Amino acid sequence: MLRGVEYRIYPTKEQEILLAKHFGCNRLVYNKALELRTSEYIKTGKTINKYALNNWVTQLKQQEEFSFLKEVHSQTFQQSMQDLDTAFINYFKNPEKNELKKRAKKRKEREPEYEFKLQDHKGYPNFQSKKSHRYSVRFPQGGLIDVENNKVFIPKLKWIEARISRVIQGEIHSVTVKQVPSGKYFAVFLIEDGVPELPLQEINKETALGIDLGIKDFAIFSNGTKIANPKFLRTKEERLKILQKRLSRKEIGSANREKARIKVAKFNEKIANERDDFLHKLTSKMANDNQVNTYCLETLNTSGMMQNHKLAKSIAEASWYKFNILLEYKCKAIGKNIVRIGRFEPSSRLCPCGYKNTELTLADREWTCPVCNKHHDRDILAANNIKRMALTDANLTSFSGSGRPDESVELPSKDGTKKHAKCAKKQESPAL
Repeated sequence: MLRGVEYRIYPTKEQEILLAKHFGCNRLVYNKALELRTSEYIKTGKTINKYALNNWVTQLKQQEEFSFLKEVHSQTFQQSMQDLDTAFINYFKNPEKNELKKRAKKRKEREPEYEFKLQDHKGYPNFQSKKSHRYSVRFPQGGLIDVENNKVFIPKLKWIEARISRVIQGEIHSVTVKQVPSGKYFAVFLIEDGVPELPLQEINKETALGIDLGIKDFAIFSNGTKIANPKFLRTKEERLKILQKRLSRKEIGSANREKARIKVAKFNEKIANERDDFLHKLTSKMANDNQVNTYCLETLNTSGMMQNHKLAKSIAEASWYKFNILLEYKCKAIGKNIVRIGRFEPSSRLCPCGYKNTELTLADREWTCPVCNKHHDRDILAANNIKRMALTDANLTSFSGSGRPDESVELPSKDGTKKHAKCAKKQESPAL
């Protein structure tokens, strides 16, 4: 299984200069290749593949104007072309692509002066900017990790001082060197540890747990447990405002402005590190819980929910997307299941008796069912409904796990009566 391990590195001044050349040259080549590929696509409707772009880079280095590109590790350019090719593949998979092109064509007919720009399309690859203060370059030949001397070896850069926290035994596939806005350098090693992923366990109703993600409480489990939302940004927002105000008052381009920018970047980095620490500890604890082998969640349209500007900051701060990513890969490694329900399921509104509360608002944290007179905490109710809906046979038909629950799951119907959905075990293919 491929795993990544990240180390803080401390390059010398000469190595910092060489890294800056790698960042700048790869950004230049990537932007020129994107411009070339875009113009070709507009003219002919066809795109240039990564192999042709690699040959183009080789020819570009032969020109006297771009001879400085020879100072950089040649295979890093191949990785940049690979990243660009991946970005184009993802764009062409976008179902909105054709619709956006039709709209642009109609607008061109209405407004002859309108200039058609593919970069305006959602999902189209963007040009890289050095003003982002976030740079990275990938070396495909791998590297070495010296635990005793606290050093790492990176091609072209040679040995660099590092802070070695842990070591993963295995074959190193590649190493990515990145610089974050605060000015710190990190080396990320991609390692094949040789440990196979465990087969998915059989889904069982008794060992399944429903999870409802929220803002007031970060996560609410179907067993009644609530995980408080630490709100790392809100608690430090006043200090962040002061630092940002100081930055805005510095003269653009001055050394003092750069110092103020680094202070803001370090403070933002501290908030992000605290949030990541919280998410990693929570997901690791959940993945290693021996009492649960299946987690049931709902599919959230986070970008759509953030259109509500009153909740956008709170939703972004909660980092639901990263929580889902971390939980999914940690559970997958040890054979636990992640089952999801659709985003339009009325998880908070539906009483187990079948009554649907259509008048429920975000301000209503509790409500009483007028049919069965049962009092509900909306978050705990949602977590239980998510679990019940996720374990139905209709929801598990597209699930590729190793098994399905063998007991009936009760679902409320529109008329208030309960109906049973039999979830049969997944049948294995007969041996040929």
